[in-house]
Amino acid sequence: MASSLAKINSYLPLKPLQFDPLHHEKPLSLSFPTKNQAPKTLSHFIAQAKPTINVSTASSPIITTSSVEKPKKAEESDSQLAQCWPEIHGATEWEGLLDPMNPLLRKELIRYGEMAQACYDTFDKDPYSKYSGSSKYIESEFFQSLGLEKLGYDLTRFLYATAPAQLPRFFFQAIWPDLELWTEKANWMGYVAVSNNETTEKIGRRDITIAWRGTVTQLEWISDLKDFLGTISANKIPSPDKTVKVESGFLDLYTKNDETCRFCKYSARQQVLSEVNRLLKKYPTEKLSISITGHSLGSSLAILNAYDIAETGVNVRPNGPVVPVSVFSFAGPRVGNRRFKTRLEHLGVKVLRVINVNDIVPLAPGIFFNEHVPEVVMRMACHLPWSYKHVGVELALDQKNSTFLKRKSNYVYSHDLEVYLHLLDGYHGTGHKFELATKRDHALINKYTDFLDNKIYKVAPNWKQDENKGMVRDEEGRWVQPDRFRHDIHPSEMHHHLKELGLSS
Repeated sequence: MASSLAKINSYLPLKPLQFDPLHHEKPLSLSFPTKNQAPKTLSHFIAQAKPTINVSTASSPIITTSSVEKPKKAEESDSQLAQCWPEIHGATEWEGLLDPMNPLLRKELIRYGEMAQACYDTFDKDPYSKYSGSSKYIESEFFQSLGLEKLGYDLTRFLYATAPAQLPRFFFQAIWPDLELWTEKANWMGYVAVSNNETTEKIGRRDITIAWRGTVTQLEWISDLKDFLGTISANKIPSPDKTVKVESGFLDLYTKNDETCRFCKYSARQQVLSEVNRLLKKYPTEKLSISITGHSLGSSLAILNAYDIAETGVNVRPNGPVVPVSVFSFAGPRVGNRRFKTRLEHLGVKVLRVINVNDIVPLAPGIFFNEHVPEVVMRMACHLPWSYKHVGVELALDQKNSTFLKRKSNYVYSHDLEVYLHLLDGYHGTGHKFELATKRDHALINKYTDFLDNKIYKVAPNWKQDENKGMVRDEEGRWVQPDRFRHDIHPSEMHHHLKELGLSS
């Protein structure tokens, strides 16, 4: 452990990114602190206690981290994060932080995972609702309605997209054709939020977070992936390398718009880039980070969005350092080809992919040609439309290590985000005992599944329900579906920010 931590310290200060004459006019440099600015690195805060050996019924001893991860006061943990956040966000490619699991990193991963989970908890998937496919809660009450005020973020805008033909099962719409719908062509896709002043002081920078919604159906959507790679540069995203390609369904979902729909008059891409640009202008002198998260198909959008921000140069400040971009991905499929991976790394985007080894989604697309195939074969297959490579650093978890879960599972349960967050909470490293570090409520596992071992834990399956399916009594005492507040979809200054980025039509 000490040698790994020493390796982390050797990476500071971080070297600037290489100059890219094809895109940027001047060299890029990430705004990570130098040693003089942050004399206390992550190694300063991690206890150096030797692991203890516990007696167990297993044939080999189990190493625990109980002596390392002693409970800390919230103020102490926040102080550590404020000084070490660049490493937690990938400045050193998470070297030495994953095995054994660093407690600060675990806390951050669960926090971003909860922000991704919020996309599921607010999404209206009721086919009998005239608001099917939208958010149940408005922007100003979003985190409060979900009980997530503790995150300390303010939601700044919702994101919408129009339905691509390649992913028909990703979109929701009411089944009654004569129902007055909120829209016939759009679905709610996620949100942009920014840390408030109190949280910004605690975490050491102003954090802009983008959360993308994943799939809320069963896993049939995987069959919609045609393994067909589309060229990034031919789909409105700039790239000096014409061989950079990503899955075409993801591209369409991110870049397509419909001018006849007030929600997706602008593409999801235009919406998110203009909002990030607005927030960067709002905080011109503050230390900033851009953190993007998503689960399942939302993970793919998060990675594509991160690439776009860096390639377009949205995170490049005039006369200032580049704002670092990090992705915290959960249960994500492969996104693009080997050239996409190379270009993403060149741009300095950091990606940490959390997977469950029992989950089938991270295995697709590119089942035959992927990162497990010898590099010489991948070079030969680089022009095939089904040649994919995962990006970033992988953190592999295994549901079989949890004593809370049923031994018999199915693919849907193994893919559930609440299950992922449970596994994160209990993971301490290879050979370490599974033990919940933050005492995250195990009942959350059964929010949308029946995966808890019901012989031990008496928690009802699929317990997350809307009271009366959202129906309320009107003034006459009749049960009705209430109207939802209709807000301004696109900010008035959006066109200004798109024009600044060269993205106005």
